[in-house]
Amino acid sequence: MKKNVFMMMLLAGAVLTTSCGSKKELVACQNENRELTTNFQNAKEQLAASQTRVTSLEEQLAAQKKELADQKKAYARLQKTLDQSVANASQNNISIDKLVDQINESNQYIRHLVEVKSKSDSLNMVLTNNLTRSLSNDELKEVDVQVLKGVVYISLADNMLYKSGSYEINSRAEQTLSKIAKIITDYKDYDVLIEGNTDNVPIKRGEIRNNWDLSCMRASSVVQYLQTKYGVEPKRLTAGGRGEYNPIATNDTDLGKQRNRRTQIIITPKLDEFMELIDKAPENK
Repeated sequence: MKKNVFMMMLLAGAVLTTSCGSKKELVACQNENRELTTNFQNAKEQLAASQTRVTSLEEQLAAQKKELADQKKAYARLQKTLDQSVANASQNNISIDKLVDQINESNQYIRHLVEVKSKSDSLNMVLTNNLTRSLSNDELKEVDVQVLKGVVYISLADNMLYKSGSYEINSRAEQTLSKIAKIITDYKDYDVLIEGNTDNVPIKRGEIRNNWDLSCMRASSVVQYLQTKYGVEPKRLTAGGRGEYNPIATNDTDLGKQRNRRTQIIITPKLDEFMELIDKAPENK
């Protein structure tokens, strides 16, 4: 009898020991699974950010190629016009001195335009570099900065700015918007357009009737945040929404929808500066 009891005690101890070992292994496996899941999610986000950045760089390269092609066409047109002027001068007995004066005046205007554009491009590159350097690595995953045709585009993911399905600014946005506000404040000769964009998933929630409302209200939230929180002059700011109708990627994938849900801060030279250039254009003689 004592022997049987002793054997039962040994068996129970073995089971208990095995159970304890299995429980520890289970906890270890659960911890490892959580760690792997976190690593996978981080890698997934980094991949999405890298893909977005690659796409952005490809778009910038395409824009630069197009701009170069446009400049070549403009040069060809200018050369054709010059040749025609020389021909007309010969036919109409216009003095060479008068023709040279016209050509010099046109060349002076062209040089002026080139200098203005060069100055604008230089300022934009400085602006872009200053902003990029001020952003952290985590922020750069969700903020894309590029310059196209003299205009600076800052594209921010919706989940870093707003509460889900809402137009209210979240707590994550404050640090990033403070850096953008500093750049805007430093460059006082530029106007700023805040443009909201959504994916094509319909929304109807409270006062938000549709994606038009959501995009406009989000842009308005950013404008008012920059004004009230960081003192950006309101006369420099414009809020606009484009709803789902300005996509930069397909809405057929989650990644595409994520890229389309964005708010763009567009920094551009003031319109009156360009109007002044038009006023300075030489008259045809």
